[in-house]
Amino acid sequence: MSPMSIVRTPVSPAQPEPRERPTFLRLEGIGKRFGPYEVLQDVSLDMARGEVLAIIGPSGSGKSTLLRCINQLEPPTQGTVTLEGLSLRAGEVSRQELVALRRRIGMVFQSFNLFPHLTVLQNVSLAQVRSLGRSRQEADRRSMLLLERVGLAAKAKAYPSQCSGGQQQRVAIARALALDPELMLFDEPTSALDPELGMEVLNVMQELAQEGMSMIMVTHEMHFAETISDRVVVMADGRIIEQGPSAQVMRNPQHERVKRFLAAVRNR
Repeated sequence: MSPMSIVRTPVSPAQPEPRERPTFLRLEGIGKRFGPYEVLQDVSLDMARGEVLAIIGPSGSGKSTLLRCINQLEPPTQGTVTLEGLSLRAGEVSRQELVALRRRIGMVFQSFNLFPHLTVLQNVSLAQVRSLGRSRQEADRRSMLLLERVGLAAKAKAYPSQCSGGQQQRVAIARALALDPELMLFDEPTSALDPELGMEVLNVMQELAQEGMSMIMVTHEMHFAETISDRVVVMADGRIIEQGPSAQVMRNPQHERVKRFLAAVRNR
């Protein structure tokens, strides 16, 4: 896969900001408790189709938990998640609604979660057969197209142990894309990788953003967050404390907590 510079063409000032477009994803008053601990507090957020959001903030601020609440891997304690016509209210989610939501959302985790006993091709094809009812032949054809897209067609017959960490994460991205999601969630996908391997993954994410995929990414890659995302959301103590156009938040934050966080990250 050829190296790419992390640059995204900015939106022309004459065009409306993404937030002015029809709402694709809406979070209303999302809260999450683990026993006595309140991890998320009244989190509300709107997102347009095709928008790319970066969620940043100090460790323990609830970023990853928020992603898991969006696709209900962690059911919210309170609030509503609405994905373009499908609304799930905390405590009232049916199995049918849960399946419908998850079929529309793909997620890539910090760990790759590949099946070690299956080849790369089999890892990408398995969910297509089980979840979408595709034939093995159809699933494999789709998988090969996606492996080509992430630069790993030559690894189709390899096992995860024969792939680098960056390659395994790209396989995980291909596996998520194979289910044709409308929204992709990325939970710090480069955190377990060294910078060179992490760049392989960021290149794929950059391509997805340029192709118009709706994406929410939790990341510690500050430059990537600024240049690829349309909007940066900053969390601390389970709340959103600032959000806005990426360059504005990253270069001229208004909240004192955000200023301290960005200064600490940049001075490491």
